[in-house]
Amino acid sequence: MTVIKHDIRRGAYYDSVVLMQLQCGLIGLPGIIDAGVVMATTANCELLAANNLLSDSIAASPDDLLIVVKAENDSSASEAIRQVDSLLARRRSSASQDFRPRSLSAAVKQLPDSSWALISVPGRYAAAVAREALELNQHIFLYSDNVSLEDEIALKKTAREKGLLVMGPDCGTAIINGVGLGFANRVRRGPIGLVGASGTGLQAVTSHIHNLGGGVSHAIGTGGRDLKSEVGAITAHQALDLLARDPETKVIVLISKPPSPDVATKLLSAAQATGKPVVVDFIGYPPPARKLGNLHFATSLSEAAELSIRELENWRLVTKELESPVSSLYLRGLFSGGTLAYETLLSLQASLSPIYSNSPISNSQVLQDPLHSEYHTIIDLGDEFFMVGRLHPMIDNDLRIRRLRQEAADPEVGMILLDVVLGEGSHPDPAGELAPVIKEVIGNSGLMIVAIVIGTEDDPQNLQSQVERLSEAGAVVFRSVTEAVNHVSVHLSRHAKNEFPPVTLDRFAQPLAAINVGLESFYESLTSQGAQAIHVEWRPPAGGNEKLALLLARMKK
Repeated sequence: MTVIKHDIRRGAYYDSVVLMQLQCGLIGLPGIIDAGVVMATTANCELLAANNLLSDSIAASPDDLLIVVKAENDSSASEAIRQVDSLLARRRSSASQDFRPRSLSAAVKQLPDSSWALISVPGRYAAAVAREALELNQHIFLYSDNVSLEDEIALKKTAREKGLLVMGPDCGTAIINGVGLGFANRVRRGPIGLVGASGTGLQAVTSHIHNLGGGVSHAIGTGGRDLKSEVGAITAHQALDLLARDPETKVIVLISKPPSPDVATKLLSAAQATGKPVVVDFIGYPPPARKLGNLHFATSLSEAAELSIRELENWRLVTKELESPVSSLYLRGLFSGGTLAYETLLSLQASLSPIYSNSPISNSQVLQDPLHSEYHTIIDLGDEFFMVGRLHPMIDNDLRIRRLRQEAADPEVGMILLDVVLGEGSHPDPAGELAPVIKEVIGNSGLMIVAIVIGTEDDPQNLQSQVERLSEAGAVVFRSVTEAVNHVSVHLSRHAKNEFPPVTLDRFAQPLAAINVGLESFYESLTSQGAQAIHVEWRPPAGGNEKLALLLARMKK
């Protein structure tokens, strides 16, 4: 008949790796059928009961260590329980660090060059540990999950104000100056920098880059919730800014599960403003184009790696293209073709914000007054609103010429985008009417006018002549929406000026030195990669008594 015995260690804390190893050690003992070693949370106790390892209710708190063995007989069970201390001692003696401080502040004094704190303690304690690390001027790799959204937002805002990074919560992977944090692969150093909300996504792309012969400068994790509207991609924006300023990073890769639409727009705008090629893979998020200026959209993690290698070869050419002035003013699109207007809006909505139209894609883009533009605006002049008592703008240019002058008089406008559609039934010579006005507007305001000419050499308006006269008037002429949108994306960006201290580059260029609080395996990984590291012998404050811990925290303040 089988026997189940348990042992409770009050207030004894061990990380999950130690618990797993202890459980495996117990299962390997003679006469043991199964074992469970957990912190005695309600969920863990329910799992033990579901696996027939816990038949009776136990008097244990979530901060107690619960050890359960199922054995062939009573003596085997009792002997296994007696072996627990020796199994734990065997694990402890294998550690290389002779002295372990019991607090973050003591660890920083012991390793004053430390710039990083790796935190993997239980979620209900993680925010407090992270706050202390920020007070000690440490960047944070926060592996812990079950941290509240409110705590995440507060931590990231505090870090941003101090010019520090909080990667996480629930951040599984990062690579800083050649040293992998958490679950990172060993990859060579190189000029490709990454920002990723997904730990396994970062692993997949960095590994593929390595296997293709490339290398990684830094891979910065953000945690899965960073790209939610509530958080606003605080860490992702900091990481993009850091990699943009890093002279060792030539190409940037941005990967995540689908971000909130408002966050995606701002993040893509920030990516455009980096001035470097940026490969984007928002998994499951429909890309607006294959290429928008310096943005290159991938449809898979492997393609993201392949595009980064390709763009690395072309980065000098791309950088030269982006050296042309980037305007912080607004775009006004005046279209005679409704489908052309819609395609332009669809492509630009990913990077220009806010953007409005009288033919919107989403409710947030509705232009309240079609007669007056606001911010970035795409107008379909062929809409029925404008057609009462008028000819279609493909035939009659009067309304568009009036609107062209109106938009050019707005000092916040930096570019006007027009379509010129040739063919049977269209105006016999649209350039004849538009070119003089374009020349006048450019001469008076200096703004850029872009024209999309749609037609063939057999059209009655003489395609070549139309293009030449528009170009001579000063317009930048393209033959497709895709080409025009790419041009707009290169020259027009409204990326907000960073009002917070930037994350300094010098700490990313120095050899990594870190304090580890939580999983001992993370400490061992750091030292095996040649990094300086200190492991903190962390225990829950006040033995896990939350009321007493709160009182002690208030006394400390």
